Amino acid sequence: MSTIAELQIPAAEFALSATFDAVPDAEFEVERVVAYDRDRLLPFTWVTADESGRDVLDEALRDDPSVDQVELLTDLDGEWLYRMDWVDAIDFLVHVLNEEHATVLTAFGESDRWLLRVLFPDRDSLSRSYDFCEQTGLSVEVTSIYELDQRRSGQFGLTANQLESLITASEQGYYEVPRGATLTEVADELGISHQALSERLRRGHGRLVQNALVIGTQDDGLFR
Repeated sequence: MSTIAELQIPAAEFALSATFDAVPDAEFEVERVVAYDRDRLLPFTWVTADESGRDVLDEALRDDPSVDQVELLTDLDGEWLYRMDWVDAIDFLVHVLNEEHATVLTAFGESDRWLLRVLFPDRDSLSRSYDFCEQTGLSVEVTSIYELDQRRSGQFGLTANQLESLITASEQGYYEVPRGATLTEVADELGISHQALSERLRRGHGRLVQNALVIGTQDDGLFR
């Protein structure tokens, strides 16, 4: 039976740790990750760094030994979409993607940790991945486990920005018929651009659909 695991990995043991050291306010949200080689990954990643700014972030990414190539694809008023090659500190992801044929549903990184939500083909593949971490000395913590045929409750994998934008849009009447507020009015309330809000809502809606329909029940005792 397919299983979803919510995992936590110390930022120091994962890709981009040098970038976090240089830009501690940076937050990374992986949109999609592709394993196109045995020793490298190609993630498409949204990044914010409100205090440091993009120039500092770009320099940190260029100097980060876990990153080989970086390309800015989109600039949305303080949120930037990058395509980059991860080439170091990615043993866990390479294992789950190539060996266990798992799927990374969400990945969010901040200064001290990465939070991942991974769909495994079954419990055995999750157990093997956990064993791989123990054998290689990786500090991966399994915080929650869900089965796909059982009801789950809890959070829906939203980032803080997505949650704030969705709640504000609802409070302002954006989802009402007829609408009580336009997208521009909600964006003005949040202090961001119309385009940035549109992207936040789009990604937030995607997270809600994905995580509300992929349902299960929590089981915290498997690896205790």
